[in-house]
Amino acid sequence: MLVSFFASFFRHVSGLVAVLLVMSFFVFCLQSVIPADPARAIAGPTAPKETVEMVRKQLGLDEPIMVQYGRFLLRLAKGDLGTSFRTRQPITADIAKYLPATIELMAVSVFLGIMLAVGLASLQLVFPRSGAVRVTLIAIGSTPIFLSALLLTYIFWFNLHMLPGSGRLTLPEFSGPTGLHLVDGLLTGQPAISLDALNHLLLPSLALAFPIAVAVGRTLSGVLHDVMQQAYIRTARGKGISETRLVLLHGLRNSASAPLAMVGLQIRLLFGNLLIVERIFGWPGLGHYMVESLTSSDLPAVLAVSMVFGAIYIIVNIAIEFLQSLADPRITQ
Repeated sequence: MLVSFFASFFRHVSGLVAVLLVMSFFVFCLQSVIPADPARAIAGPTAPKETVEMVRKQLGLDEPIMVQYGRFLLRLAKGDLGTSFRTRQPITADIAKYLPATIELMAVSVFLGIMLAVGLASLQLVFPRSGAVRVTLIAIGSTPIFLSALLLTYIFWFNLHMLPGSGRLTLPEFSGPTGLHLVDGLLTGQPAISLDALNHLLLPSLALAFPIAVAVGRTLSGVLHDVMQQAYIRTARGKGISETRLVLLHGLRNSASAPLAMVGLQIRLLFGNLLIVERIFGWPGLGHYMVESLTSSDLPAVLAVSMVFGAIYIIVNIAIEFLQSLADPRITQ
């Protein structure tokens, strides 16, 4: 058992390294394709051509792409992601600054998405022919992410004044040990900070949770319907076990594999939605940082954030495979 675990762990880590290397190569090669000129962006739009060429030589952008990529890998082996053209700071420092906000937003969004998915699947199980539930799913699933984010902002912030529409905290100078304000407020004995952070999280996380809820809810609804028709469920129902207990103790666990796989697929889409939602809500995370880097032709920062997102995606999918094996022991890791 222990040997199998270490073999599986080594296989996943090897796959993670290989995927990140391939992804970094393709993203790095974009420098020779896109029309943006980082040297011009650093020197300024009015700088003379000689100054731009000098900046390009200092950055090593005049060398062949493979030479630049080799230099990048050597720096990466030392934990150095380079320097941002826009912020003039080490990219590792920028990522350490913005990553906790994105991790917190992603975690709450996925949690809310799964909870909403369970609720939608339960409604479809109780009201299998309900047109209202079906129309609601279609409406939520067909709404673009930017529109749902703007609607949430307009209704709950601008109109009702119930929830804040931007930022992470009312008091932005707060700094905790982990950078996760929900956790840091509790660790530092300031539950008001955690409550304030939760209020700021609700609108952006709901905007991100809606697509997850619809996709996972539809998958869970179909699988749960089939599971609840199985012979062992009918036997348990005949013994007088309540329907709610049947769903919670037997139905959800035996239906978990396919919805978990859908969660993994939705995480991939979540990264693209982060760029939009963090921009709309002024959320100081990696999505906002990447958008600013793209507009400034800051390719090293774009490459670094892409690699971080890729690593998060692979790690999350490894965790999902583990959860699937717990839900269904027939699935080997």
